[in-house]
Amino acid sequence: MQEIILASKSPRRKLLLEWAEVVFDVIVKHTEEDYPSGLSFSEVAIHIAREKALAVHVHVKTAFQGSLANKTILAADTVVVLDETIIGKPTDRADAIRILQSLSGREHKVITGVVLLHTGGEIAFADITVVSFHKLTDEQIEYYVDKYEPYDKAGAYAIQEWIGVVGIRSVQGDFYNVMGLPVSRVIQALDTINS
Repeated sequence: MQEIILASKSPRRKLLLEWAEVVFDVIVKHTEEDYPSGLSFSEVAIHIAREKALAVHVHVKTAFQGSLANKTILAADTVVVLDETIIGKPTDRADAIRILQSLSGREHKVITGVVLLHTGGEIAFADITVVSFHKLTDEQIEYYVDKYEPYDKAGAYAIQEWIGVVGIRSVQGDFYNVMGLPVSRVIQALDTINS
């Protein structure tokens, strides 16, 4: 059985793995979230996830004398895409409000890239969920931003918080992907590694 190392400090990814009753440790190494030009949106998410996994891999190889034996490193990155443009994390309150105003009453894509590094190689994939917001009032947006401070979230929102409960009109695809990890696909991939 592989030991799982989650290469993410996201409390949401940690929670989702706990819900799935996956036993894991967390090791995070800082990486820049930049990427080469010319990649598709799915490739961007996978590229950033791979960089996170590789940074932890280097650390693990050093700590465990060059071996990934019985260890699988799981890394993920989520991007929000509106009008063929990646929307990152908001820089401040005004930016969070602007982002949510742009998502209001519209449809956008949430793409999570997942990379699993293990002794046999790599499994990489991206999962896409289409999310549609109701038209949000400025008061709703400002209330959410001021109360929940979504500055560490791509697209300036978390679907499991107040804004998702009152503001989401529809979700096409994996709900948990929008939270940051398509857990069922991850479990299937881990089963493949362990079989």
